[in-house]
Amino acid sequence: MRADRLIQVLMILQSRPRVTAAELATKLEVSVATARRDLEALSTAGVPVYPQPGRGGGWSLLGGARTDLSGLTEPEVRALFLRAGPATSASSEARAALRKLVRALPATFREEAEAAASATVVDANRWGATPPERPGLVDALQRAVVARRRVRLRYTGATGRTSDRRLDPWGLVDKHGVWYLVAGTDRGPRTYRVDRIDGFEVTDAPATVPADLDLGRVWSEIVGEVEDLRSTTWATVLAPERDLHVLRSQFGRHCRVDEVEGGRARVRLGASCPLDIARHLAGWGGAVEVVEPDSVRAELARLGEELVSRYGPTAASGRA
Repeated sequence: MRADRLIQVLMILQSRPRVTAAELATKLEVSVATARRDLEALSTAGVPVYPQPGRGGGWSLLGGARTDLSGLTEPEVRALFLRAGPATSASSEARAALRKLVRALPATFREEAEAAASATVVDANRWGATPPERPGLVDALQRAVVARRRVRLRYTGATGRTSDRRLDPWGLVDKHGVWYLVAGTDRGPRTYRVDRIDGFEVTDAPATVPADLDLGRVWSEIVGEVEDLRSTTWATVLAPERDLHVLRSQFGRHCRVDEVEGGRARVRLGASCPLDIARHLAGWGGAVEVVEPDSVRAELARLGEELVSRYGPTAASGRA
C-alpha cells in the first residue's frame, strides 16, 4: 500500500469509532477491494486495526476513537515502517507522507521508525529464477538492521565454500523475490544472498553504519558493478516504441534508448554473451531487428533453424 494513503487510513480510523471498507473507499477514492486490502495490510503489519462483523460493524483501532498515532507500540511502529518504507521510493509524495508519520510518533520511537523505513529496498529487475518462497531469516535480519547490531553468520558462497563472518548489517534488498543482505565489512560494503546463510546470530556489539547511508544508492552502485562485469556483449536493435517497457524488463539497466522516431526506437542491449541476447530476442520474431553485431544475428539464425527443425512443416509431417 502507498505510504501517503496509509497515513490517511490511520487518520480516518483515529477520528471515528469504526469505518467500513465501503466508506473508506469513498473517502480515499479507491475501490472497496483496495480499501479492504489496505485495512488488512495494516493489521498484518502489526497495527492494532480489527474488523467488527455484523450489523453496525466495520473496522476500528483498538482503544476506540481516542487512539492516535502516539498510541502505537514499539513493535507496531517497527512493523508498520518496515512495510511502508519501500513504498517511498516510488514518489516524493510518499516520502513526504512518511516524514509526517514520523513526526506524529513519540520522540523515543522516531529513530527506530526511520531505521525501519530505510531497512529494505525493492528492486523489481530479476537476475535469474525467483525462489519459491521468502527466506525465513528475512524478518530476523530486518530486526538486526533496525537495532543497529552486528551479526555473526555462517555463509556458503557461490563456489560452495562455507565460512563464518562478522558483519555490520546495513539493509536488505528484495530483488524480484531474491533477498540480499547489504553489510559493511573490513573490505567495504558487500552483499550476501539470504538463502545462502546457514547460521545467524545477533551480537551485543553495535553495528557501524554510515551516518549518511542511502541504501538505494549503495545497492544501485553494487548492481552497476555486477552487471557491468556480466555485460561484455552489446547489440543495437530496432524495436517498436510501444514495447520498450518489455525490453527494459528483460535487460534492466542494460537497455539504453539511443533515439525514437516514427514509432521505432533504436536501442542498445547488453548481456554476458551473444547467445544471452539472442535468447531474449528470439521470442520477438520479426518485431525486433538486430542491426549489429553479426555474432548476435548469427545466434538468432541458429536458434531459428533449431525451431524450424523441431516445429516446422517437415518436422510435423515426420511425426504424423
